[in-house]
Amino acid sequence: MFSILNNPFVAIMLIVIVLLGIIISLLANVLVGAAKYRSEQPAKEDKPQDATSGSPAPVSQLPAPVREGIGGAAAAAGATLGSSMFTPAVNGLSDTAFYLIVGVIAVELLVIVALLYNLRVVLGISGAKKARAERAARAVVPAKPRVSWWERLNRFRPAEQEADLDLGHDYDGIRELDNRLPPWWLYGFYCTILFAGVYLWRYHVSHTAPLPAEEYRIAVAEAELRKADYLKKAADNVDENTVKLLTSAPDIAAGRAVFESTCFACHGKHGEGGVGPNLTDEYWLHGGSIQDVFRTIKYGWPDKGMKSWKDDYSAGQIAQIASYVKSLAGTHPDNPKAPQGTLYKP
Repeated sequence: MFSILNNPFVAIMLIVIVLLGIIISLLANVLVGAAKYRSEQPAKEDKPQDATSGSPAPVSQLPAPVREGIGGAAAAAGATLGSSMFTPAVNGLSDTAFYLIVGVIAVELLVIVALLYNLRVVLGISGAKKARAERAARAVVPAKPRVSWWERLNRFRPAEQEADLDLGHDYDGIRELDNRLPPWWLYGFYCTILFAGVYLWRYHVSHTAPLPAEEYRIAVAEAELRKADYLKKAADNVDENTVKLLTSAPDIAAGRAVFESTCFACHGKHGEGGVGPNLTDEYWLHGGSIQDVFRTIKYGWPDKGMKSWKDDYSAGQIAQIASYVKSLAGTHPDNPKAPQGTLYKP
């Protein structure tokens, strides 16, 4: 727990949460006091309105729920925050704890907004006479035209009000008006500011997420691992039609190791021949291309004493053996066997 508190972000957020809690407590006390003051006014000033008048609910119903709701929300937020800060991860703070702290602050802000709204309602309650006067005035004044959600969202002003908005700047017949920004644009801009703050903290302060350059290096490293895994599997994904002559030293060495441990009994240690044919000359019994040699090793020629090795070695290993056999051409070992088969020219 104390190691978590050493995190500067956690410390700052806890201070913010405590300050917001103090503000909530002060607003709650002011709201309770205002409600008590209204409840002590004369009955005629505090008479509840009927359900159809659209007036606020009776003042006496406001303090207790607000006070209980604030206490319950603060207690639940504190308990949840306390229980979520025992599993540190990156930089001592997990993603769950980070978003939980932000959520607690958001809940406190919503509570503050609700308290301010209820305080405004309590302070704005009028007496019965004022309410009756307002109803009488509304009955005389014609109803305002209904504003569509599209006009409210974009805050359009009628053309009749352009004279009040004109700033006196005329550019080739284009007049400059002092119109307010549309709400969707304004609140969208506020959201970008909030996002920028979270992004700045996450990527440049707490370093809990990789920056683009670091993310690129991670992606390249992962790609190299996948490439190596693919090449490892692709070596065995060959047959007598797709095999290619291998020339790298590791492949030739691997083929030579298998040849000297298995094939030397019939073909000699250096390919000079014995029971089997000489592999160092230009004559071949079953073709001398890399595909022919691969096919001979893979399937064998049982009628001539050459067994099939496909069950003993993988396709990649057979390709290495065949490449080593091809590398023996022209080596001229001691005591070579006489040529057999047909002359092969690439």
